[in-house]
Amino acid sequence: MEKKLGVYICGGCSIGEGLDLEKLSLVATKEYKVPICKTHPALCGEEGVSLINQDIETEGVNTIVIAACSGRVKYDVFDFGPSNIVERVNVREQVVWSHDWTKQVQVKTKDAEGKEEVKAETKPNEDTQMLGEDYIRMGIVKANKTSLPEPFLEEFTKNILVIGGGITGLTAAIEAANTGYDVTIVEKNSQLGGYAARQRKQIPTKAPYSELEPANIQEKIKEISNHPRITIKTGTEIARISGAPGMFDVSFKQAGTKTKWDVPPPRKKEEETGEAKTEEPVELPADQIKCEDILTKDTDAERFGVVVVAAGGRPADPSEFEHLGYGKFANVITNVMMEDAAAKGKIIRPSDGKEARTVAFIQSPGLNGDDSDFPYCSSVTSMISLKQAKYVREDYTDGKAFIFYKHMRTPGVYENFYKSMQNDEGIFLTRGEVKGVTENADKSLTVEVDDTMIGENIAVNVDMVVLATGMVPETRFDPVINLAYRQGPAFKDLELFDGYCDSNYICFPYETRRTGVYTAGNVRQTMTNGECIEDATGAALKAIQCLESTNRGMAVHPRSGDTSFPEFFFQRCTQCKRCTEECPFGALDDDEKGTPKPNPTRCRRCGTCMGACPERIISFKNYHVDMIGSMVKAINVPDEDEEKYRIVAFVCENDAGPALDMAGLNKLKFSADIRFIPVRCLGSVNTIWIADAMSKGMDGVLLIGCKYGDDYQCHFVKGSELCNKRMDNVAETLGKLRLEPVRVQQVQFSIDEYNKIPEVIDKFVKVIEGVGFNPMKGF
Repeated sequence: MEKKLGVYICGGCSIGEGLDLEKLSLVATKEYKVPICKTHPALCGEEGVSLINQDIETEGVNTIVIAACSGRVKYDVFDFGPSNIVERVNVREQVVWSHDWTKQVQVKTKDAEGKEEVKAETKPNEDTQMLGEDYIRMGIVKANKTSLPEPFLEEFTKNILVIGGGITGLTAAIEAANTGYDVTIVEKNSQLGGYAARQRKQIPTKAPYSELEPANIQEKIKEISNHPRITIKTGTEIARISGAPGMFDVSFKQAGTKTKWDVPPPRKKEEETGEAKTEEPVELPADQIKCEDILTKDTDAERFGVVVVAAGGRPADPSEFEHLGYGKFANVITNVMMEDAAAKGKIIRPSDGKEARTVAFIQSPGLNGDDSDFPYCSSVTSMISLKQAKYVREDYTDGKAFIFYKHMRTPGVYENFYKSMQNDEGIFLTRGEVKGVTENADKSLTVEVDDTMIGENIAVNVDMVVLATGMVPETRFDPVINLAYRQGPAFKDLELFDGYCDSNYICFPYETRRTGVYTAGNVRQTMTNGECIEDATGAALKAIQCLESTNRGMAVHPRSGDTSFPEFFFQRCTQCKRCTEECPFGALDDDEKGTPKPNPTRCRRCGTCMGACPERIISFKNYHVDMIGSMVKAINVPDEDEEKYRIVAFVCENDAGPALDMAGLNKLKFSADIRFIPVRCLGSVNTIWIADAMSKGMDGVLLIGCKYGDDYQCHFVKGSELCNKRMDNVAETLGKLRLEPVRVQQVQFSIDEYNKIPEVIDKFVKVIEGVGFNPMKGF
């Protein structure tokens, strides 16, 4: 579209007191020849908004720069419709609220007798004014470089696939179907129900949370079997899922079989680099089927819009608990074995079928007291022991249950359940360390426990011992989703979380690193039946949100509503594979030559691919390399003799940006030498921006992003970490320019660390002052 720019400067919230609005206006009208530039004492008021709307209607303004408060507030007030570009310039939180408006200067004067004297005078702070003017410059440049995004729209489906027929999968399917969506539920076993169908009773799910409840799984199975919007596929597994949200193509297969549509393993490194030796084709064994390439389409596949993974878990391997007699003594069993036995009838000993009237339950069966050798010990294993102890009391009026624990976890309302079991005179609970289990001649067992709560070592004779072994997520053993993706069939980085699906648990608990694929239940974390039901409902709602966003061409979390998507200028692509390898969400596949194959609806719009590309061929309509580079170049860099430093900071919009705003809201002051440029993620920072800054004469560059590492807080998972890895290339670039590496640094912030911002910024300014001005200043 042909742009007509209007710049509107607010004078409210102390902006008019801290800045010379007339000088700000001159930046727009004189330097950038903006045809319309107006000031108003309260732009967000009815009169101010009406002023802008009038210019849109009568003057044809369609590109609007608003210099006022942060873009994180009043966004609804300054929404002028999808056909207009709006760029917010933050001169409130990041200028007048975080910097001094005036400063004391020493002025030489003469008294009545002609004698010279020095007086202190208060003058407007020119550094704060220059800061505000630079933000106006950058805002105008960004607005001029922005194009209206065009949403990616195709023939999308709204069908939902649920993987797993346990209580979580059944709930997710029912909730989605009741909302009006067609659902297919896939279960690899011959019957629905999962582990919930094997339970005698369940942990309480409603007030007063003190008594066991009948398992309600059969009711859900009946409901789902009669639901007109739900298709059931039992004895079925996923061969592969290709495509992207809105158009996932799913190839099914009979459970336990192999087909040509099984997803092939990821390429080996030598295959990617072309270093593999050329050999004659190897003839496959008769029982092995050659898998089709990930880009080959299965014409018989069924199409779905989103996927909910509710594959549950399997019992942890108990073989590592030999020190407690498992595998050696027949009457030492796991809690899963105990549940199976209880579901069949009265609790009996496996060794001889005799009644098990006294049972010991051992929590935390690992050797280490901190559970570091057994990560699947949880509140659920604690409550299962309490539940099964109650079974003993239900079956035998004189039954006794002993629970020995290092940790007893019953969070929230489940404390009532714990107290109810504690008040049962036949259930004995004590903290202690189980030293060993021995078998007696009559197959009974003796459990020796040291360091108990009563301060004594005890030995208890019981008929049976039950070990709390926990459940391991199915995704630790099996990809489950079998994605036909360049980055492989499984979820990424499962080893970081003991097999549980990776996600940002703080901000987006149901998301995975595969857009349109949501997890619920025991593949996300160990849960009770009640928690699984609640979790499944949440995952179903997130899946529906993704469906609707995709059908409008919009991104999902964290840039919800963004209609931009990456565009590629393939003529300059060198097939380096950096974009396909570094995308945290597997949005890009590639062909045999290494040419990227975009999947727009998989994209989260973080721009990591843009930051990775050395040829700078990737861009968004409203965010691209030239835009940010031009903003850097728009900053006015004073000559060296003016003795003013200039630093540019690329700031992540997710945590660091809000933290900066909160610092401003709290009137925390920091150096006026630094200019902030918000970026979608530090992963999107292209090293050319740093080169541009140094060539422009900037004295330093600060990269402010989310915390990374195993306990990351990056909204785009890997962006901040990838930026840190690229710092080696930055150091090389600085070396070529004969500049000190300390001029470019990366820092990490969580959103609540706003109070540390002045210290971090001022510390970096001192580092720059220590190395001096950029020798390229003025060239």
